[in-house]
Amino acid sequence: MAKLKKTLENLSNFLSQMILGLILFSLSFSGLGIALLLRHLRYNGTIIASFGVLTAGIAMFLSYLVFKGYIKTDEEIVTSEQIKKKK
Repeated sequence: MAKLKKTLENLSNFLSQMILGLILFSLSFSGLGIALLLRHLRYNGTIIASFGVLTAGIAMFLSYLVFKGYIKTDEEIVTSEQIKKKK
């Protein structure tokens, strides 16, 4: 029974990581997607480039916020271990 509980916990962690990966993947290609959509709608190159770069910039900022959480977690772990070692 404990093994089943541990497996379900690992599966829930795995699914949350997969969803986060899917979001980051879609953010990384969002600028290209906007550019292709605008090209299909027959907008000129200046508008396509502007919206593509703007969308890619927003996606990079959102990705930065996600990765900042991972980096902060690792730094907190190192700090906690150093404090325990000093005691």
